[in-house]
Amino acid sequence: MPAFSRLIRFLAKDGKTYYGDAILPAEVSDLAKTTQARIIKGDIFGTHDVTDEVVNVHELLSPLSPSDVPTVRCLGLNYEQHAREANLPLPTSPILFYKPSTSLTGPTSPIPIPLAAQTPPQIDYECELVAVISRPTLNVPASAAMSHILGFAVGNDVSHREWQLRRGGGQWSLGKGFDGWAPWGPGIVTKEKVAEMTGGRDVDGRDGKGGLRIGTRVNGKRVQGSETGDMIVGVEETVAFLSRGTTLMPGDLIFTGTPQGVGMGRTPPLWLKDGDVVEVELEGVGTCTNKVEFTKEKSKL
Repeated sequence: MPAFSRLIRFLAKDGKTYYGDAILPAEVSDLAKTTQARIIKGDIFGTHDVTDEVVNVHELLSPLSPSDVPTVRCLGLNYEQHAREANLPLPTSPILFYKPSTSLTGPTSPIPIPLAAQTPPQIDYECELVAVISRPTLNVPASAAMSHILGFAVGNDVSHREWQLRRGGGQWSLGKGFDGWAPWGPGIVTKEKVAEMTGGRDVDGRDGKGGLRIGTRVNGKRVQGSETGDMIVGVEETVAFLSRGTTLMPGDLIFTGTPQGVGMGRTPPLWLKDGDVVEVELEGVGTCTNKVEFTKEKSKL
């Protein structure tokens, strides 16, 4: 069990980057509101200590450096109502795809849209619960899976539907793997702390209490709102399934799917535009707020 309860990685006002255990008032659970943290020394995935040294936070970064994330796995169609809005049958086993580590970015970083993804304008948002693996995990039963999870974050599986569904040759990753298309954070919260902040509820609702509230706002307007209890395959079952014959490594991320309300599922579709501000939020964890920025064509002069 880690020594921290709410892990953040941040740029301090002294210009240095630290890992820290976030300090928040008792009534506040959104890690995006963190202004101070206790410095963590040691190996986040091994022996470490939360010190008494308190540092002011200047900017929250992605909770782990991209170089410390071996693999980013993602589940598709893992919320029942999302599968129904897509007019697709419920999966009989998890649908898996991958994002490159270069798609990872921080909770306040811009979402860059390269020229290749600007036409046609089919850029979509997907709020997701993200599970972080804490130690080598191979052939682990669902009953033991939670002990292999460092904690939870929220992420945005930014997607270009044309590239995902028509230009990808049947693979989804091309439409979801552009640089900076996986904002996540604002930190990593342990299972125990999530339960403390949400009245004892399980992260995925397998206790029958509905799970955690999860949602998205675009320019301040609510576009997704659900609970993680709508997941078809829960967190523990997902870890057990993915670890069959394949070792999950410390720092591996699992994006666990998105609920209904994506832009593609609306009439007319709601596509993200240059300058839009997207907020994805997860109860007990916090909010990532990212601005869409279209890359400008360089002058030929």
